[in-house]
Amino acid sequence: MAKFITARDLRQHWVNNLEIALLDVREEGPYSESHPLFALSVPVSEIEKKLLPLVPRLSAPIVVYDDGEGYADRATARILTLGYRDVSILKGGLSGYSLVGEVYRDVNVPSKAFGELVESINHTPSLSAREINDVLNRDGDIVVLDARRFEEYNTMSIPRGRSCPGGELLYRFFEAVPSPETTVIVNCAGRTRSIVGTQSLINSGIPNKVVALRNGTIGWTLEGLELETEKTERVPRPSGEASEKARKYAESWANHVGVSCIDGEQLAQFAAESEVRTLYLLDVRDPEEYALGHPAGFSNAPGGQLVQATDEWVGVRGARIVLYDTDGVRARMTASWLLQLGWEVYVFEQRSLVPNGLLLPKIPSFYPPKSGAITINDLQNTTGPTVIDLARSPSYRQGHIPGAWFASGPELTRDLRAVDGDGPIVLTSPDGDLASINIDEARNSVAREVYYLVGGTTAWVAAGHPLETESRWLSQPIDVYKRPYEGTSNARKDMQGYLDWEYGLVAQLANDGVARFHVKRDSRLQEQITS
Repeated sequence: MAKFITARDLRQHWVNNLEIALLDVREEGPYSESHPLFALSVPVSEIEKKLLPLVPRLSAPIVVYDDGEGYADRATARILTLGYRDVSILKGGLSGYSLVGEVYRDVNVPSKAFGELVESINHTPSLSAREINDVLNRDGDIVVLDARRFEEYNTMSIPRGRSCPGGELLYRFFEAVPSPETTVIVNCAGRTRSIVGTQSLINSGIPNKVVALRNGTIGWTLEGLELETEKTERVPRPSGEASEKARKYAESWANHVGVSCIDGEQLAQFAAESEVRTLYLLDVRDPEEYALGHPAGFSNAPGGQLVQATDEWVGVRGARIVLYDTDGVRARMTASWLLQLGWEVYVFEQRSLVPNGLLLPKIPSFYPPKSGAITINDLQNTTGPTVIDLARSPSYRQGHIPGAWFASGPELTRDLRAVDGDGPIVLTSPDGDLASINIDEARNSVAREVYYLVGGTTAWVAAGHPLETESRWLSQPIDVYKRPYEGTSNARKDMQGYLDWEYGLVAQLANDGVARFHVKRDSRLQEQITS
């Protein structure tokens, strides 16, 4: 029988910094419209794929909720089947929670709310798009650093921008900006990464003037200014001299904030305790560096994105985090922000060696059922099949197996009953995993034979078969929240609405009272004067 937890008891975990993971098991669309501050988006149909890295300790307390759709019971059963041992349902669901706590829209809300708090406390300097445009047109000694992921920068960027993701800003700074007289502009798509990136450089103590592009590329577009596309200019990795210079600035700031460093012996101790205390080992370097080699047990979480979207890597609020780099800059700067975000975080000292054979918890793997698996050849030789695609709706729109219907994963058991015909149903998904994960629920909902396509749509393409773009909607495409700060085709009202929402986040945080954020001011100069 399922356990229940009240919203008040859940919130006490956050207030007291006790471990807990809160899962919203609806689609991302409804999640983005309303959810508690620290809720994670883990749709019931994707639990086996998404939950294991987010919650690596099987005894960690997990709470699930929906908003009356009936997903919570199904989600609880699936989570328990994976081997998790402490799973509760939020009493009253989202509606019950909203009676005692703030609910938020959008995604990655803790990080975005924190960014607004940083600006309000530190008065992070910024200029409007018009002001930045005027500066770029009249001043040659300007460097523009785009703090987003390279893929976002490549899609659209402001004039003279160079890609330098947020976690890389100080690390690569002196390679990009050799003169202390140069003015530096930091931009992103909206507000958070511009604010945090600018404040990171200011906090480090570099001598340059640094300002944020207020409201990012959204503000640029709303002012009627032209964005550039498909740019590929990146700030290169720093020389040894530039890296060492950045490390000294990073150390000074991290020490001021109170970031702790650990060595191999302490890491081994944390690993030994990870059966009773959730531990995340994260390598914050650039993905290309990570791919060339990294310590066993460490996952890649580029520093800027980790601060911007902590909930995409770390699912258990109150857990312990250890960050790794090879330079002494990126982990320290990332840790300085996570500490202020309320996390217990440590930097692995780059002069130490990561111990071999760390005693980390064994995370169960999901193995697709062998029963019901069919190949591309089997599908082509099957009479009268109906192909059901569980891809995210944007992926489905871009191309799918001819004749395939789009279906919502959480509503698969409901919507399969509306499929005409009496031939077999074949589930597919981009790589086949999601299809295999949901075959049992599909089989329990209809009397027809149900199979899943091994390798999914990717295997179909690899075999040389075409895709089509004509859409057939078995379910409403509410699975993805269209972010108004990504891409180049967003409506003006959506972009302005997003900015208006961000401006109100500090007030929501204050009214909610569970965040445990603490923004650190730079008092080093005052400390030197009074000492």
